[in-house]
Amino acid sequence: MNKLTMDDLDLRGKRVFIRVDFNVPLKDGVVTDDTRIRETLPTLRLAIAKGGRIVLASHLGRPKGAPEAKYSLLPAAKKLEEILGRMVEFSPETVGGVAEARSRALADGEILLLENVRFYPGEEKNDEVFSKQLAALCDGLYICDAFGSAHRAHASVAGITRFVKQAAAGRLMEKELEYLGKALTNPARPFVAILGGAKVSDKIEVVENLMKVADAMLIGGGMAYTFLKAQGLPIGKSLVEADKVELAARLLAEAKSRNFRLMLPLDHVVAAEFKADALNHACGVAETAAEEMGLDIGPRSIAAYAAEISRAKTIVWNGPMGVFEMPAFARGTLEVAKAVAAATDAGAVSVVGGGDSVAAVHQSGVAGRISHISTGGGASLEFLAGRKLPGVEALTDKGRAA
Repeated sequence: MNKLTMDDLDLRGKRVFIRVDFNVPLKDGVVTDDTRIRETLPTLRLAIAKGGRIVLASHLGRPKGAPEAKYSLLPAAKKLEEILGRMVEFSPETVGGVAEARSRALADGEILLLENVRFYPGEEKNDEVFSKQLAALCDGLYICDAFGSAHRAHASVAGITRFVKQAAAGRLMEKELEYLGKALTNPARPFVAILGGAKVSDKIEVVENLMKVADAMLIGGGMAYTFLKAQGLPIGKSLVEADKVELAARLLAEAKSRNFRLMLPLDHVVAAEFKADALNHACGVAETAAEEMGLDIGPRSIAAYAAEISRAKTIVWNGPMGVFEMPAFARGTLEVAKAVAAATDAGAVSVVGGGDSVAAVHQSGVAGRISHISTGGGASLEFLAGRKLPGVEALTDKGRAA
């Protein structure tokens, strides 16, 4: 990664603006899952050790460019204070007099968390005036540690970098770019990509880009049925994107012409209704009845996918193999999680991203055996699709004069 990191910055005695991702779930004003806050601890602890005066900013939820009490970051400030075991100041404003006064009152190693940046319409518009107001809260030093927001050209992610001297990657951002970047540019081989989820349209560019760099691709979830239909197989009432069948056929033809291993389910678990308690059974894809829908990959597919994963040296997984939220249709996803963990134990590098796949590695108890669990669903997808992320592009290149 040819961007500045925290190692390149002299923070002592200076206010540093750190964009974090504290978009955490709240219930009755209390943080119910502090994973995202804990993910930023290496960056915060290093900034404290380096004597920086830390100004933190984040979004939370989707307020409509105006304050909404349910989206306040005050509960996140309390949770951070509890985790760090040190005081965290809170500014009820994100920019303006109160925020500036509180930022100037910070001593070395002290922390101020600003109110939700999305309470201001200038954030999502990447507005120049708002970007300048944010930059006024620091002494020309900016760190982005919000990989999950790096695909958005917002003021606190991209705009602010135009008004600071140095913009660097935080430790979490650095780790994300290192793992995802290596998978795309210099993977240990064989490289196996596992893609799931409901729609092929969400992942077309990812499929196309990974077909250029991976050695094999395993497809599951609802998106598999668009490919199976393109092969002329009966899919009953399974989810299908009719307008993408032609594209799926083109991708299959391209894979065949290049001897690329694009694997689709051989069998699946079907039911007549999309219900958690629906009667279900496994059958070969070719035996799918007209009134049935596929809701998970079947035992033969699990075995074939696990065998392919066991040979891998690099694994990137994004998206579930079935309707993972219903226990009756979660087995395929959970077995893939176990296979990825076993391959990692055997020396493979594994990167898991996307809400359901991340939930699956936690649910199956193997999260600690995965090389890297990505914090950014949308950002990791765009990165894997080969797109440039505004929040990464905006960082200062190494070697550029401060």
